[in-house]
Amino acid sequence: MMRVLILAPLLLLPGLAQAQGIPALTFTETAGGGGSWSLSLQILVMMTALTVLPSLLLGMTAFTRIIIVLSILRQALGTQQTPPNQVLIALALFLTFFVMQPVLTDVYEQALAPALDNTMSQEAALQRGGEIMKDFMIENTRQNDLAMFAELAGDVPYADTQAVPFRVLLPAFMTSELKTAFQIGFLLFLPFLVIDIVIASILMALGMMMVSPVLVALPFKLLLFVLVDGWALTVASLAAGYGVAAGGGG
Repeated sequence: MMRVLILAPLLLLPGLAQAQGIPALTFTETAGGGGSWSLSLQILVMMTALTVLPSLLLGMTAFTRIIIVLSILRQALGTQQTPPNQVLIALALFLTFFVMQPVLTDVYEQALAPALDNTMSQEAALQRGGEIMKDFMIENTRQNDLAMFAELAGDVPYADTQAVPFRVLLPAFMTSELKTAFQIGFLLFLPFLVIDIVIASILMALGMMMVSPVLVALPFKLLLFVLVDGWALTVASLAAGYGVAAGGGG
């Protein structure tokens, strides 16, 4: 479904190219018979939108929860930079595509593909794609977080889920994802914390004050994590949190 993320900005480009106002590229003649080319503000706005697009896509998907849980897990293991950041980000991205695949498939089939085939207008395609993403985000957003941001925005109670604006839904969704990620991280941290406490107590009882408890506990934590197949359990739990295990679309 990576093609969905790659082709999505193309829906905006024709509208920007056909927008009325200053043309994208202008030529100004100079007194000496020469000339100079200048880009308009339209191109600047378009490039700015393209730079913000990755942040919007990551903020509207499962990436936030996944990368935070993986980072906390690495901290709990005490392996410093192993796995490295590049590996964690790659795993989080591919797991995000796996979790979001049903949602992105719906966006492609119901919005992007009709727009590319000229059977649906760009405005209708953007609206339909936004409705699909709203359904996913609201399903994974706590109601108290949504109510808090709606109150901060001064909005009245919404008639239905589609009436929730993105300016309220986006921060509510990310706040809810952060809370869920830290709750999962807390549960992951507990068994490793117990191992650290036990190892530190044993070393103190033996009078081995100069030996680092972290260094001694590391192989035991790695052994425990490998024996319980920790990576598979963690990844499966993250995916199941979005209803993937049950065959749902999130």
